[in-house]
Amino acid sequence: MLRARKPARGLAALPLVLAVVATILLCLFPAVVSSPYTLHVMILIFLSVVQGESWNVLGGYTGQYSVGHAAYFGMGAYVTIMLLQFKGIAPWYGMWAAVAAAIVLGLVIGSITFRLRGPYFVLASIAVAEIIRLVTLNWKEVTNGAEGILLSGVPPLKIGETVITDWSSKVPFYYAGLALAVLTILVNYAVQHSKLGYYFQAIREDQDAAHSLGIPLARYKNIALAISAFFTAWSGAFYGLYVGFVDPSTVQTVEVSVSIVLICIIGGIGTILGPVVGSLVLVPLAEALRSNLIADGLFALGLDPTSRTGLFLKENLAHAHVLIYGILVVVVILFMPDGVLGYVKAVTRKRATRTEAA
Repeated sequence: MLRARKPARGLAALPLVLAVVATILLCLFPAVVSSPYTLHVMILIFLSVVQGESWNVLGGYTGQYSVGHAAYFGMGAYVTIMLLQFKGIAPWYGMWAAVAAAIVLGLVIGSITFRLRGPYFVLASIAVAEIIRLVTLNWKEVTNGAEGILLSGVPPLKIGETVITDWSSKVPFYYAGLALAVLTILVNYAVQHSKLGYYFQAIREDQDAAHSLGIPLARYKNIALAISAFFTAWSGAFYGLYVGFVDPSTVQTVEVSVSIVLICIIGGIGTILGPVVGSLVLVPLAEALRSNLIADGLFALGLDPTSRTGLFLKENLAHAHVLIYGILVVVVILFMPDGVLGYVKAVTRKRATRTEAA
């Protein structure tokens, strides 16, 4: 038995080593790959990781399945862009106002919706996010309504008189996205392995039992929501600065909220690497659909592009990402209920058991 345990102890530091190596390789990535489109996809993956890790604190660890995170994402994007465009406040200052506003909004929403449980909480989170979207849409004198806000430019980042970056390429956004993704992963790790995280997980497993043990449910649910809203708003601020344009139809829709939840569902809810895996699946898939890469691949394999099927795929596949997402979620729920990461762990565990038995 002792000989069987020694390799496990020796492998205890392997995830940390792999994480450090992966981070170093990602830091070196722009020096090797200069393609703007490839960097764009990587930035979207980092943004997706941040969104998934942010939701994971509330939905994964605390068990509160919010489908209204577009409210915090939009708050971060709008406040940062408005302060920059209309008041001239640099985004590295304005985003703190944005995340503070998102936390206040989250606490207000939490004080109302956390009285509900299960599907009622889910529906309430959707309703509140929709109310926020409608307010943004109709408060034209502040948010510019459906026209949105087009950013004229991001000011250069300076330390003293030294210009660090002028944001003229995708590389600065790449490193900013990478730093934010790594930070949210570290926060998830800290939460999962802390007393706070144990309280969250106790609430997730059985709220009544947690309450009977003296855990204040409302307080810790709101703490989880505050952490989640903080980083979701931060990701919204980053998105607004990167894209340079925000409007209610792009940052505050139910589709945004659902996409954030899907990241965790597909990767693995309540795990640190689940949102990373989900992002690596969803973002390339979405880009492949939008750019018709899947249809082009089928044509390269021999499908006639002039046939009825070929023409249908060419015209409709690029707009079918929501349908594909739905099919993917059904497949994951039926065959991988713990997400891709959970499925891989289960298969690895079975193989290890068979090897030991042999």
